[in-house]
Amino acid sequence: MITTQFKFRVLTAALLFSSSTLFAAITDPEATTGIEHKQLATAKHYMASAANPLAVKAGEQVLAKGGSAVDAAITMQLVLGLVEPQSSGIGGGLFLLHWDKQKTSLTSIDGRETAPSAAGPDLFVQNGQVMSWRDAFVGGKSVGVPGVIKALELAHQQHGVLPWAELFAPAIQIAEQGFVVSPRLAGLLNGGWTPGVDKFSASQAYFKPEGQWLKAGFLRKNPDYAALLKKIAKEGSKAFYQGDNAKALVAAVQQAPINAGKISLADLTAYRPKQRDPLCIPYRQFKVCSMAPPSSGGLAVLQMMGMLAHQPMAKLKPNSVEAIHLISQAGKLAFADRERFAADPDFVKVPVQGLLAANYLKQRAALLTAAEGAPALAGKPQGAEPLASGNAIEFANTSHLSVVDSKGNAVSMTTSIENAFGSGLFVNGYLLNNQLTDFSLQAKVDGYWVANRVEANKRPRSSMAPMMVFDEDGRLLYITGSPGGSRIINYVAQNLVAVLDWKMDAQQAADLPRFTHRNDGLVLEQNTNLSQLVPALLELGYKPKLADLNSGIHAIEIKKDHLEGAADPRREGIAAGH
Repeated sequence: MITTQFKFRVLTAALLFSSSTLFAAITDPEATTGIEHKQLATAKHYMASAANPLAVKAGEQVLAKGGSAVDAAITMQLVLGLVEPQSSGIGGGLFLLHWDKQKTSLTSIDGRETAPSAAGPDLFVQNGQVMSWRDAFVGGKSVGVPGVIKALELAHQQHGVLPWAELFAPAIQIAEQGFVVSPRLAGLLNGGWTPGVDKFSASQAYFKPEGQWLKAGFLRKNPDYAALLKKIAKEGSKAFYQGDNAKALVAAVQQAPINAGKISLADLTAYRPKQRDPLCIPYRQFKVCSMAPPSSGGLAVLQMMGMLAHQPMAKLKPNSVEAIHLISQAGKLAFADRERFAADPDFVKVPVQGLLAANYLKQRAALLTAAEGAPALAGKPQGAEPLASGNAIEFANTSHLSVVDSKGNAVSMTTSIENAFGSGLFVNGYLLNNQLTDFSLQAKVDGYWVANRVEANKRPRSSMAPMMVFDEDGRLLYITGSPGGSRIINYVAQNLVAVLDWKMDAQQAADLPRFTHRNDGLVLEQNTNLSQLVPALLELGYKPKLADLNSGIHAIEIKKDHLEGAADPRREGIAAGH
């Protein structure tokens, strides 16, 4: 509980300080392209929410035919890779949570990219020096073996209803007939957020025809993408991982004029998605579930919720100084543990049980009411091994989609190519990821191995956090997730508190001004009323900064007799259903 003394200090600070000259604005790694007011969507039978209306409409068509949530997710991903290529696509990776209502079964698929078999801890060492992230992410060296197509194929084998080939038809049609370039895609292209795309001829030819970046309203066709999708629709994933596409992908990576990479044909053939047990913890009367490592996102969000369970969040005003302080301190502590312990569990012992143990989270929660100070240190959960914290950077271009079908089955899926436009390499109508820069570029610190170092065939740590929330009877209540690089963790935790504690509807929670703390300082969303809280936050020891915080919450709440969907106003998406 926050003390009366705490409240008095907050009030005093608010009276003494004016925020207008106390801090300078900063920018986030992803440009804002405007705020668009969204309405809460309602439906009786099925619903989809994603970052582009064309993808949502395609998903709706699948659901209207009796398709499953997985069927719709597949179609939506294929369309997103076409119309929102800067964020996700078949050249990237994903994490997928699936709820089977009839079987009351929650499962997850890890479709994260892998490092090539020829990669090692020195992948990003050049002339004896560790490369900077800015120098490392463009070109072939940063490209991981893509996982999207294999992961979607596995999901369809388990939970698909409509034929695989039928799910490709909408994206093929849009690619052949053309889509209208959206303001967000055009804004990112024309705003200088294309350090990779501008370096390679194939990317330039598509995104910068006749020497000019695509403008909003331009009709962009993608016949190469359509042709590849037709092959995958007919032949399955082998059309991506073997044959002509595989050869073109390998050539693009190995012969990249900048940072030639190491992916081989054998790496593509060997790729397999992984079925992993989801992670769940109790939160008040709810059960909150997400992905296990190598996603650090689910683990960190669950840690935050486990700490906040010891505070009366429902009694606090949404986005009040007290609420911001508690959620920020929980994020700070979770990030300290994340940097030390989170990595691919097939290579490193990740003390998941220790990190989520009730007694450990209670100990960490006791630190929440302290004033802001130095960066938090990692804790000592049971099962931890001596490791160093790493220096991986994750940028904010990712996408999240949520789907509920007419039978009550659901998908919460976060998908990414990492930075805006990934590595910049463009093959057969899609961009290749730069996910290998999600590894720590430095393998050892002070003589200790970094858990998230590069190793052959290893999956880099992620912050993606697709979530599902259940009531005390095991009924699915809420699906959410967001893009945002490592800020995903903060966005999703705040979103959960807004719905579960502050009883906001899904759209109100998506609209809520954002704040983040990644154990590196408090950032407040600029051009919102949060700036009014700066004096009080300064008194608590924070040095707040202002930034565009470009979350992309796409959520669905399952009510007793209907569905309610939300789309983040910071992105172009919608929620829709019937």
